[in-house]
Amino acid sequence: MPAIDEDDKPKKKVVHDIGQDLTLLSVEELGARVQLLRDEISRLEADMTQKRASRAAADTFFRR
Repeated sequence: MPAIDEDDKPKKKVVHDIGQDLTLLSVEELGARVQLLRDEISRLEADMTQKRASRAAADTFFRR
């Protein structure tokens, strides 16, 4: 009986490095990476939208 059961080990967080070798990844793993990147793109776009709105508000406030 192993000292540590495989189910008790912490799961590695899925990380994708740009340009990473993809040959050893399964179709399911590739799908997970695609979703991870889509989620990150959505997060970045939401932040850009928020920053543009803040900038526009500041420009309006400081105009003479």
